[in-house]
Amino acid sequence: MNIDLASIEGFFKNRNANVLGHEQMKVASVLLPLLEKDGETQILFQVRGKQLRTQPGEICFPGGGVEKQDRDEAETAMRETCEELGLQENQIKMVAPLDLCVTPFQSIIHPYVGVILEPTAITPDDFEVDEIFTVPLNYLLNYEPKSHPMQLTVQPGDSFPYHLIPRGKYYKWRTGQVPEYFYFYDEYVIWGLTARILTNFLTVVKSQEIAMKR
Repeated sequence: MNIDLASIEGFFKNRNANVLGHEQMKVASVLLPLLEKDGETQILFQVRGKQLRTQPGEICFPGGGVEKQDRDEAETAMRETCEELGLQENQIKMVAPLDLCVTPFQSIIHPYVGVILEPTAITPDDFEVDEIFTVPLNYLLNYEPKSHPMQLTVQPGDSFPYHLIPRGKYYKWRTGQVPEYFYFYDEYVIWGLTARILTNFLTVVKSQEIAMKR
C-alpha cells in the first residue's frame, strides 16, 4: 500500500501528542488541596489507610487511577478527592493542572491544584484514609527540603538478545539520576511522588512571587 504525503499530513495535522508508550502505562490523577485554616492558606495531606495493599501508612494527596467513565484526568482527581474526603463536587474548586509526571515505573500522573471551599465538611473515608493533616503554605515556601539522589540503571532480562545490538553484553547503557525530596513537619515525613508534586507546586508559587516583586 502506497500512502502519499498529503495523507500523512492529514493523519498528523490535528493529532494531539501524548507520552510515548502511554497505552501500556497506568494513568492516575491527584489533587493538591488548598484550604484556609487559622487565617492562612494551608495544604492538606492524607495518611493512607494501613490496610491498603499499596503504600499503606504513607503520606499522599487524594487521587487514584483514571476510570473509563471519567471525562478527563481532572474529573478523576475531583472524583477521587470527593470519595476519599467525603466531599461534594461543589465543595471543591478545581484551579489548574501542575506539570505532568512520568515515572520510571510505567505510570503517568496528572496533578492538579484545587481549593477545598468547605473544610469543615471533610469526612475522610475510614478505609482509604488513616488521618489527614495540614501544613501552612508559608512554612513550606520557606522550607528547604532534604534532597538525596536516586540512581536509575538499566538491567536487561536473562533473555535479552545481546547479539542484535552493537558491543553485545558490553553495550554501555545510559544511567540517570533523580532527586528524592524529604519534607519534615511535626512527626510527618513527606517524600516520594507526593514530595515531587509538592516541590513543583512550590517552585511555581515562588517564581510568581519573584515576578510580582519586580
